[in-house]
Amino acid sequence: MRITRKLLGAGVLALMTGCSTLSSLNPFSSKSKGNEPAPLVELKGTMAVRTAWKLDIGKAHGNQFSPALAGNTVIVASTDGTIARVEAADGRQLWRVKADSELTAGVGTDGNVIAVGGADGVLMAFDMDGKTLWKTQLSSEILSSPAVGQGIVVARSIDNRIVGIDAATGQKKWTVQRATPPLTLRTAPGMVVYDKDVIIAQPAGKLGAFLLATGAPRWEVEVGQARGATELERVTDIGGAPTIFETDVCAASYQGRVACYELSSGTPRWTRDISLALVGVAVDQRFVFAADDKGALNAFVRDGGASARKNDKLAFRSLSTPVSYGRAVAVGDYEGYVHFLSREDGSFLARAATDGSAITGTPVVAGSNLIFQTQNGTVTAIAVE
Repeated sequence: MRITRKLLGAGVLALMTGCSTLSSLNPFSSKSKGNEPAPLVELKGTMAVRTAWKLDIGKAHGNQFSPALAGNTVIVASTDGTIARVEAADGRQLWRVKADSELTAGVGTDGNVIAVGGADGVLMAFDMDGKTLWKTQLSSEILSSPAVGQGIVVARSIDNRIVGIDAATGQKKWTVQRATPPLTLRTAPGMVVYDKDVIIAQPAGKLGAFLLATGAPRWEVEVGQARGATELERVTDIGGAPTIFETDVCAASYQGRVACYELSSGTPRWTRDISLALVGVAVDQRFVFAADDKGALNAFVRDGGASARKNDKLAFRSLSTPVSYGRAVAVGDYEGYVHFLSREDGSFLARAATDGSAITGTPVVAGSNLIFQTQNGTVTAIAVE
């Protein structure tokens, strides 16, 4: 994990001039003695999983790219500017285009417009056939995948300036400038559109709801609370994107907290401490799942936040944001393995391999397929049977 003063760059693996390198906080750096990744044990497998299809989109080079759903299709992108749309069921490629610059963030879509972050803070939009619609220059580099909804593209740059762009014309409709703490993690806190709002994770562990039409803030909460004597100890950035389920929005912070809030008002439902959280959470009808920096997958009861269980058998394997599906919760690791654990008791159910490189983006569910994207650019759909 990279930490830098005032501004943070693109992704947990990227290098940046002038920023300090703390390998102990980098989940994908070489492991120090005592923090060796847990070896994988042979599984008898009580759940059938198989690779439904694979697609090579291109390497992420330290940036964080996640697949995005648009109806029955998936849109994926890579650092070299490649963007592709494929059928979610079988991986059949509908089109592939090349943006005229490298990309640092993506993909955001509402099924009508596709938005990605380009080099040097250029926000780019495409139609659903891959044709360029517009480009808009933002104030600084874009880390997080843009969010699209209600005819607005929302993007956040590393100076913590949030802009709302008209999805049809590329014209700026509103700008919100939020404070940036002295130190921030070099990650990509996410955004998600819900109804007329966009829920945005920000530095300093803050989570806020803003009106899509005007950018007016509706509520703001602190998922992570700064504590400690030094600026480093007080880093509280949110890991990954907030997750919405029914009337709740849940998130985890680097300072070691996972929390759920009432979506309409930001009223806290519950907050619990965990070890440092570097990625987002998964939420289903009964549980909230959060992976910590020690490789433990924690399960909390969604109604009240009581600790349900913790599986620490994947210690120091640098787990991705988990995803809940059926009777399993799936999570990727630094070697590209996807582990399926029972959502009821945390036992191992199955395992699938991708390409041997880290899974850092957020997986998505498309029908009976779970879709993961690796740092080396392999998009893998794993069917759960």
